[in-house]
Amino acid sequence: MKKGQGAQKNEINRFDRYTFEAEDEDFEKVKTSFTEVFPKTIVNEVKSPDLRMEYSMNPYQGCEHGCSYCFARPTHEYWGFSAGLDFERKIMVKKNAPELLEKFFQKRNYVPKTIMLSGNTDCYQPAERQFEITRKILKVCLDYRHPISILSKNALVLRDLDLLKPMAEQNLISVGLSIPTINEEIRRKMEPRTSSTYNKLKAIEILSENQIPTMAMVAPVIPGLTSDESLNILKTVSEAGAQTFGYSLIRLNDTVEPVFVNWINAKFPDRAQKVLNLIRSMRGGKLGEKRYHERYKGEGNIAEMIHNTFALGRRKFFADKEMPKLSSENFTGTKTQQLRLF
Repeated sequence: MKKGQGAQKNEINRFDRYTFEAEDEDFEKVKTSFTEVFPKTIVNEVKSPDLRMEYSMNPYQGCEHGCSYCFARPTHEYWGFSAGLDFERKIMVKKNAPELLEKFFQKRNYVPKTIMLSGNTDCYQPAERQFEITRKILKVCLDYRHPISILSKNALVLRDLDLLKPMAEQNLISVGLSIPTINEEIRRKMEPRTSSTYNKLKAIEILSENQIPTMAMVAPVIPGLTSDESLNILKTVSEAGAQTFGYSLIRLNDTVEPVFVNWINAKFPDRAQKVLNLIRSMRGGKLGEKRYHERYKGEGNIAEMIHNTFALGRRKFFADKEMPKLSSENFTGTKTQQLRLF
């Protein structure tokens, strides 16, 4: 059983014709490595019809947080890596992201719309302490008066309060903290390198005290493991200052499935089969679901019970709360670049 990580081994890359499987002791010696990559664009247009965001941005590829259920794991395979341990230990760093973002803002016909920072991998994962790419991105957004929303599992977001506060004053920022559980014992196994439950709740409290719009993302909801916490989570984050919440049911697509199955058998052997069977009951006998809209709805009694629980939690703990809509009306566009010439 591997400590401090979600994946228990490297899964076979579905695009590789040949594979090499290292011995367990080899993995124990491997430290996290960082490779600079040079993308031509940093802003991604989101075309999924069941997602509200229109643009997303990811300064890192791969994630040290080590969540076994992470839907982004299969994207690592396109780079020739495994969705297993490689996803957590071989991180690609996009140092040119701030410059690419500025060029994007300067496009002649660009119409500003809120960009989700961390649509795929976490922008405040541990690597951010060293590279500060997210911080530089926020500076660009502040310069251009461009709205941005953040979603993270890491209280490191508090480091950038000096940027978030003036952005909030201009209605340019919202922050979401991902809190799938408030049971610290489960959290340490589910999200081995994320911030502790206490620190994430403290982050919500501090952000709210500084008038920065804040939400909680309860995702994924795992039946038989975290689903019994739902109302308690909503009560706790509401009291900490969260203005709204989101949630999603777990789904294990492609290579995420073997990573999660190996993880839950290693970390929770006493309830592994129960959890997997409950997931199958929500996914038509499978563990994954790719169909738009259906992937968030699920099916069957367990899925319906979870949806009803969150509806009750919204009425009980968030009835008088709402998130402000971010503004793009003060976007400066090419004006910022022109001013820099003087």
